[in-house]
Amino acid sequence: MTKVSVVVPVYNEEGNVAELHREIKEVCEANQYEYEIIFINDGSSDKTEEICRTLRPLKYIRLRRNFGQTAAMDAGIKAAQYDYIVTMDGDRQNDPADIPMMIQYLEENDLDVVSGWRKHRKDKPLKKFTSRGANFLRYLLVHDGIHDSGCSLKVYRKECFEHVTLYGEQHRFIPAILKIKGFRIGEVVVNHRPRTAGVTKYNWKRTIKGFVDMISVWFWNKYSTRPLHLLGGMGFAFILTGGGCGIWSVIIYVLGYKMSDNIIPPLLTIFFIIIGILLFIFGLMSEILVKTYYGTGVDNSYSVKEITDYKED
Repeated sequence: MTKVSVVVPVYNEEGNVAELHREIKEVCEANQYEYEIIFINDGSSDKTEEICRTLRPLKYIRLRRNFGQTAAMDAGIKAAQYDYIVTMDGDRQNDPADIPMMIQYLEENDLDVVSGWRKHRKDKPLKKFTSRGANFLRYLLVHDGIHDSGCSLKVYRKECFEHVTLYGEQHRFIPAILKIKGFRIGEVVVNHRPRTAGVTKYNWKRTIKGFVDMISVWFWNKYSTRPLHLLGGMGFAFILTGGGCGIWSVIIYVLGYKMSDNIIPPLLTIFFIIIGILLFIFGLMSEILVKTYYGTGVDNSYSVKEITDYKED
């Protein structure tokens, strides 16, 4: 029997949670899954909590405050117990009816992750434009082979998250993070529905945070195990530049010019050499920190207030 954990972060979605729960339940029961539905309340200030507590079956997780979608998703993933973990948004724009098709595609192609591709999006033009721009930058920096990494509707094998902790806005880059670790990634076109209740939570601040996290994923992909290759290489380049400026200073002195008349070359020599040495030192320190990171656990960036498992009556 297929065992599925459906993880849904929710934030001020009082108009969506009940209907979304019903849709997920119907899909899981129609396909005879052994399932659990996990809603993570990310500090909602409306009636989301009140409505969630009436839903059955439901594993309900309440965070102490609004920590963001990535933190809520990480909390839900860590609470999931079944073989397949399905993540989706709480605004009902993702269609639970796509879940069986995605699981089938994952199994038939021996994949670890299947990501949804909202090929025909039902969003406002500005949101589409911003998303396409972010996808283009992600393609240049990350190369995860996914058209629409921002789509929350994804299916994962549970083992994908055995040593992964999400933070920032990294829920958008989970396929890239897992691909770095060697997991097999696939993508299928999914249905995307217009929002019928509530308001979007995306804004320019989240776009900037997402871009910063994209740089973090790029760095982690390239230099996670050997940051000295980047910082040490930059340090070496600065030291070479400083050496060039030093030669320039010597030539000026040999030609009979007074240093007081042309102080820029010696100053540049000192500046570039000092910066180069500092970059080498930072690179060595980063190497030590990376070894510490891989050798110890990582603290969570959020705090769970309660986890309640509501069974069917």
